[in-house]
Amino acid sequence: MAGIIVAVFWAILVSFLAVVLVRLAQTLRATTRLVAEVTEQAVPLLNDASATVRSAQTQLDKVDAIASDVQEVTSNASALSTTVASTFGGPLVKVAAFGYGVRQALGRRTAPEPEPARDRSSGRRTVIVGRTVPSARGRKRDRRNPRGQKD
Repeated sequence: MAGIIVAVFWAILVSFLAVVLVRLAQTLRATTRLVAEVTEQAVPLLNDASATVRSAQTQLDKVDAIASDVQEVTSNASALSTTVASTFGGPLVKVAAFGYGVRQALGRRTAPEPEPARDRSSGRRTVIVGRTVPSARGRKRDRRNPRGQKD
């Protein structure tokens, strides 16, 4: 009886191992096919990526050349503006100041300014659109709390 039990146990074990080995073989075949397909697709993709990187490098070289030209133009423009400012800046400021002084002198000479009305309490004035308003500095303010009552 023990021999029959051992034989049945070995038969079940062998059939279980056979099923596992068959499934493992199928998995290995599927993996081999997948690797072959990935290799077939990856090689052209890598070639395209390599060509794209070469093209990008060419474009970067062109951009680098343009950037160096722009830097040179910028330094030339800076030197030119410094030269113009030093050559014309001082004389133009002097001419503008002279013109302002002449305009002020002629304006005072032809039309004297009227004497403004002054606030009696502080001697200061506040002008709002042509009217003189008394200064608020000399007066005490009516202090009220948030409820409207005097403090």
